[in-house]
Amino acid sequence: MNANSLLIASAVAAALGLGATAVQAQDAKQEKCYGVVKAGKNDCQTATSSCAGTSKKDAQGDAWIYVPAGTCAKLVGSSAAPKKS
Repeated sequence: MNANSLLIASAVAAALGLGATAVQAQDAKQEKCYGVVKAGKNDCQTATSSCAGTSKKDAQGDAWIYVPAGTCAKLVGSSAAPKKS
């Protein structure tokens, strides 16, 4: 490998590493918020539905979405843990 190829490979590896760090930092600032999701807008599976976007009713207790940290506590009817529908 010549010097230019090594330099380019190093720059690409560094850029990819920074991208992963940014995603981790963003995820750290998010929290799951249960009971406030519109029907069909949940972020992941629930006890009664198999994947994202399949909640059956508005404010389903076990359906959640990611919200910025600290937001869930401010929403009426929300919970940081699943609740029975």
